[in-house]
Amino acid sequence: MAAPPPTKNLAGVAWTNGSLVGSLNPLNHGFRTSDGQGGYIITNTHTSYKRTKRDADGNIINNNDDDDVVANLVVQFCNREGETVGDAMDVPTTAGSEELASLLGALLNPEDHDNMDSNKGQIPYAFFAKVTKKIESRDPSTLEPTTSFVTEDVDITDYNSLAHFLRQYKHNISTEQTLQLTYQPLALFKVRPVTRCTDTLPGHTDAVLHVSYSPDGKHLASGGGDATVRFWDVHTSTPRRTCKGHRDHVLCTSWSRDGVAFASGDKRGYLIIWDPVKGEARGTIKAHSKWITGLDWEPMHRNKGCERMVTSSKDGLAKIWNVRTKRCEATLAGHSDSVESVKWGGEGLIYTASRDRTIKVWNAQDGGGSQGTSRVGVLVRTLVGHGHRVNTLAVSCDYVCRTGPFDHYGKVAEAESKNRDSPEWREAAHRAAVEKYAVFKGSEEPERLVSGSDDNTLLVWHPTVDKRPIKRLTGHQQAINHIAFSPDSRFFASGSFDKKIKVWNGRTGDFVNTLTGHVGAVYQVTWSSDGRYLVSASKDSTAKLWEMPSGKRAKETLPGHEDEVYALDWSPSGGSVATGSKDRTLKIWKH
Repeated sequence: MAAPPPTKNLAGVAWTNGSLVGSLNPLNHGFRTSDGQGGYIITNTHTSYKRTKRDADGNIINNNDDDDVVANLVVQFCNREGETVGDAMDVPTTAGSEELASLLGALLNPEDHDNMDSNKGQIPYAFFAKVTKKIESRDPSTLEPTTSFVTEDVDITDYNSLAHFLRQYKHNISTEQTLQLTYQPLALFKVRPVTRCTDTLPGHTDAVLHVSYSPDGKHLASGGGDATVRFWDVHTSTPRRTCKGHRDHVLCTSWSRDGVAFASGDKRGYLIIWDPVKGEARGTIKAHSKWITGLDWEPMHRNKGCERMVTSSKDGLAKIWNVRTKRCEATLAGHSDSVESVKWGGEGLIYTASRDRTIKVWNAQDGGGSQGTSRVGVLVRTLVGHGHRVNTLAVSCDYVCRTGPFDHYGKVAEAESKNRDSPEWREAAHRAAVEKYAVFKGSEEPERLVSGSDDNTLLVWHPTVDKRPIKRLTGHQQAINHIAFSPDSRFFASGSFDKKIKVWNGRTGDFVNTLTGHVGAVYQVTWSSDGRYLVSASKDSTAKLWEMPSGKRAKETLPGHEDEVYALDWSPSGGSVATGSKDRTLKIWKH
């Protein structure tokens, strides 16, 4: 009878020359085993060869400063809640994110890593290192020099190795201390890049200004200058409903978080709530005295009813509406000029951006959510920093709030009933949305807001806790048109009239990349649901696909429109991209 296999034990697991080894895996070339007395016996059975590195053009990169970086570094893995995983361990600085992910996977799921030669099913991770930066400034009252220290989580996922990271932050990190690495799981699925136009959808008689997929990805809606809202079948790319009710341009649209209702606002200040299945108006509201500039719904993890939404207008007001009762619950007055953009955040706050150069933060929930204020509509704080009108806003939780309770298959976990009006479905959807948001948020991570302005800059804010900007981002040469966070909020992208797209670190605001290729203003950007691709719409009549975050040149150009591309959206299911153009058509793009 064969002896039972030894029990897997990760004690003594170590790295030598880039291989994950341990006392139970002595066949690996290079390993370290315990000597039983608190020390280690290091065995190297092969010659270590230096890897030749080449740039994008194939030229050999000569790193003469390799000797400036230590060969090994002690790291400690921890999750976003601060809980440590395993013991601190010694890893070579030649290890990159793939090697770190393999090591982390062995610690989290040792039974899945019995076969060290197989990486099938390995979960990808992002890694963040805690870096303490020294900031020198002057006291504004005494003009005396002051020194402060700020700790930031720096994304090291896209560095080639720990050595590259250490070289850049050699003045901020001591290699004699343990480096804490916070890990975050990335999308388990991969979205295929869109490469071809599969359908052209005519029907609008004027420019298409907005296209958007429903949160479950099963419906597509568009609105435009012909004063109509149209719903399309995503499977057959054919029209389902044409909704007439507006008497002027449809300037903004938005899906409810449960996918049951669709809202549109027009140039005359009317708000209409539509049933996307029947194509009928559930209600028409004279919301504002001037045209409506923005719409957003309350996230489902805050309210399972999905009954409330906020509108903004050129009349300088924002209003909170209950679409079931058609009542205005609160009027958000305080801006001295047109409100250009509005966002409903994940922490019970509403953000409004105005031509008066300010952003205002409003309480949206009785009891104030995290703020403790007592009434809906109370002004929490005013964010001042831009030198010109504020055009656009993006919140770090935008994608999580948009998709609500749905996964990337468009399904709700544990929802036995398919009737979205039933109490059972509502309860299951609410639980799924709460759990999804909790996983996204982690702990002790404030909500992040990014604003873009005609002053050519972006500002990063922590609006739930502070009225001062965290960082000012410069680099664009003309006004900012649109900003969008990636689904996991690791990055955000900004599109500008200067024909460029810039990619920024979603936590620190550090510059990552500039995407050049458009020959006209960039109107809008959108991310794939796995965060690996970005699509941009431009005045030059094309959309372009970019690989994130490394690609500086477009992976694909999506031509075919005969005029400016005003709008686009990537389905939450990842299967298709829709674009809307001044040529009065929509186009569907797939792999």
